[in-house]
Amino acid sequence: MHQLDKIDIAILNILQEDSTVSVKDIATKVGLSQTPTYERIKYLEGSGIIQKYITLLDAGKIGFTLMAYCNVTLKEQSKNALLDFEKAVIKIPQIMEVISLTGTYDYMLKIIAKDIAAYNDFVVSVLAGIKNIGQYHSHIVMNVAKREIAYPL
Repeated sequence: MHQLDKIDIAILNILQEDSTVSVKDIATKVGLSQTPTYERIKYLEGSGIIQKYITLLDAGKIGFTLMAYCNVTLKEQSKNALLDFEKAVIKIPQIMEVISLTGTYDYMLKIIAKDIAAYNDFVVSVLAGIKNIGQYHSHIVMNVAKREIAYPL
């Protein structure tokens, strides 16, 4: 694994804040010329440290006013059963995150919906139809006090 130096970290911090910053502006901020800055960014992308560039949307402003975390316990926890469950849920657009857990639950799903009625319909029509689910428990998000996607480097 590549050891990140302070310039790599500075580049990553700039891109985490705003991925639309030009290479020229990044170079100025980190004290390099454009070519070595560009090469560092390409290396960070090629090595998988930078996975992709995205646009972060405000869910409420595009109509998704409900977010829920749903804890799932599977009936069977064999490797194939876990992989089959993951394959099923990662295809569902309303499920934003799928996290494997230790402890009481096998998975936690972050699910978005237009409203409580849409969430109820999703649970009844989609979630309940997934094979091998033993139990699920929903937790409706009331407020998000902190939402951070940048890693502290």
